[in-house]
Amino acid sequence: MNSNVDTPRVAVLMSRVRVEEKLLLAALDARGIAYELIDDRQVIFDLHENGFRRFDVIIERCINHSRALYALRILNDWGVPTVNSYPAALTCGNKLETTSALIRAGVPSPRTRVAFTPPSALEAIEELGYPVVLKPAIGSWGRLLAKVNDREAAEALLEHKQVLGSYHHSIFYIQEYIPKPERDIRAFVIGDETVGAIYRCSPHWITNTARGGHATNCPVTPELNDMCVRAAHAVGGGVLGVDLLEDPERGLLVNEVNYTIEFRNSIDTTGVDIPGRVVDYVLEVANGV
Repeated sequence: MNSNVDTPRVAVLMSRVRVEEKLLLAALDARGIAYELIDDRQVIFDLHENGFRRFDVIIERCINHSRALYALRILNDWGVPTVNSYPAALTCGNKLETTSALIRAGVPSPRTRVAFTPPSALEAIEELGYPVVLKPAIGSWGRLLAKVNDREAAEALLEHKQVLGSYHHSIFYIQEYIPKPERDIRAFVIGDETVGAIYRCSPHWITNTARGGHATNCPVTPELNDMCVRAAHAVGGGVLGVDLLEDPERGLLVNEVNYTIEFRNSIDTTGVDIPGRVVDYVLEVANGV
């Protein structure tokens, strides 16, 4: 596929140029790598004709999960290398797929139940014991999460989800609540290395920075690196954000894995040139390394 290992042909598939995309483009510019921008609002794929064979690698930076997933499916079917791949996006974009992949790989994760009706979901919740966390199978930025503290709250939430009526709300993904120390960990895995990590700290049980959590540096210990790399490989590998919880008794548990990472607030915190490391990996993929 590669035309010239010294001058790889790079494209960036994106929704709009956010801070992360600006940083990635600047890292490409710093290496003298020419690139083409592909707007997912305008792109058209002819499924019978590969119009993208001119690229050695395409960096996927779509905001919309469905657009990313469909584009990666098409590109990978054509043999176009992408960062990240369709299997990674498919697995990371669905919490059930992620949890199943982690369990198959033997990566420690919170206890989880899945049910399809409110009565069975209520039974599953009470099997786990209160409090539990009710999540949509597909979602990001800590949206639509609910900490359920008692049976009355469980019954009300399950009824609300049923009445909402969408496909995603008809699947009940139920996870044990981990009494973490007012923080969780977001680690950045690129290829076979955890290049950096942050603590996301907040007195609220949802610690996402998108929800107001603040970041401090988290040392990458051998234990943390090993668990994060195992989690990344379990979901398909690439450039990934691994979210971990610190359980008082069991230690580190992998909660989720993200495939289109945001890193604007983590570069100074970790001291790691994350966009530069991403571009290094992208060039390795382009050159078939």
